[in-house]
Amino acid sequence: MKSKSIEDLQKKLTDFAQVRNWDKFHSPKNLSVALSVEVAELNEIFQWLTEEQSKNLNLQQSTQAEQEVADVFLYLLQLSSKLDINILDAAYRKIEINDKKYPVDTCFGSAKKCNEF
Repeated sequence: MKSKSIEDLQKKLTDFAQVRNWDKFHSPKNLSVALSVEVAELNEIFQWLTEEQSKNLNLQQSTQAEQEVADVFLYLLQLSSKLDINILDAAYRKIEINDKKYPVDTCFGSAKKCNEF
């Protein structure tokens, strides 16, 4: 089986939108708004759950969460493609930035923001 890549998925998304003539709607602004809507739909699954319940979703909740996570990921991929951002490179760079912002010896076990240390 052929290995799947981010680039393959982005191409599939581009093709999906083009054959439906949807690309005209996929501006960075519209994709960003759509992304926030999908994140809100993901949040809705957890809205009234306790911490423990949120860790033990039932089958319906788990399936719904999977679909919303996929929607978030797909919109994020489309947005990164439109903005010519290599999402993997950007993510690795951000981890490096966060590693410097949150040194282990300073922030270990704390939920404080970096400006609170």
